[in-house]
Amino acid sequence: MSASALSHRFCVAPMMEHTDRHCRYFLRQISARARLYTEMVTTGALLHGDAHRHLAFDAAEHPVALQLGGSDPAALAHCAAMAEDWGYDEVNLNCGCPSDRVQGGGFGACLMREPALVADCVAAMRAATRLPVTVKCRIGVDEQDEPAFLTDFADAVAAAGCELLIVHARKAWLKGLSPKQNREIPPLVYERVHALAAARPDLRVVINGGLDTLDTACTQLGALDGVMLGRTAIDDPWLLHDVDECLYASTPPTATREAVLLRMRDYIAREQAAGTRVHAITRHMLGLYRGQPRGRAFRRLLGEATRRDDGTALIDEAIALMRDVPHPLSAPSAPITETLPA
Repeated sequence: MSASALSHRFCVAPMMEHTDRHCRYFLRQISARARLYTEMVTTGALLHGDAHRHLAFDAAEHPVALQLGGSDPAALAHCAAMAEDWGYDEVNLNCGCPSDRVQGGGFGACLMREPALVADCVAAMRAATRLPVTVKCRIGVDEQDEPAFLTDFADAVAAAGCELLIVHARKAWLKGLSPKQNREIPPLVYERVHALAAARPDLRVVINGGLDTLDTACTQLGALDGVMLGRTAIDDPWLLHDVDECLYASTPPTATREAVLLRMRDYIAREQAAGTRVHAITRHMLGLYRGQPRGRAFRRLLGEATRRDDGTALIDEAIALMRDVPHPLSAPSAPITETLPA
């Protein structure tokens, strides 16, 4: 299997207030191969705000994709070019967020109702960058959730140059449900995504939504090009430790949780010297020992970062707290043979 075909086998979803550069650096210490996404960044924030704050990232984060929010083709084209200039590996257009704020800006999930406009956006982005241009969407919007709605949308963006479609296997209710409820209440229809992939074999398709373990995610592979996990990867980040071996036949970057902490200790020291608050980093690390002995004590200790400025000492305390607790390597899931390189 080619490197391109493997590139999206396992992705961590773009999540507002979660997948910032500190979160991505932390996750990269656990898996070298998982594909990471930024939080959604609006075109206005890049064109009229602090572009450096939104776009800066560590080279260790590769492969990393920039997700854009917007609906103006010219603005998206400009921002896609910026993504290439900053060294991202992919630029992704958000057509799945149902929040009121996003709808008020005329982008996110409501764009699925305007496939011709999305196609114009994708075409403009493709013309402005050599990066892969991808789209993240839902299976439908409100009452428009029949299979043909998703297929027609996919056909429009593919014809414009979209190279891969990431589909959250729930429809979005644009009125009456919060973003959190939109991740839980509309039923999951995985079959719809599989049917799209079967009907359009030339379009690469990644599935998202409700995947809460690596084994569950792997059951979706075979007919699809990849899986994308969201909050599960934040709540239980050590889940990513088996990704490299099981899906890519490669060795993960660290063998133990303590090794991750040691790497993050060095990172915190560098970032603190540059003015970063300790809590901005450690808040992403709270779930590292989820389900382990003293895991709650670890979480409480790192939670103290909100009132401490001695980041390296805090990590040293965390290592000392957890060091005499046995942490055998988790047994990796059985390799999914059809997903491994030839």
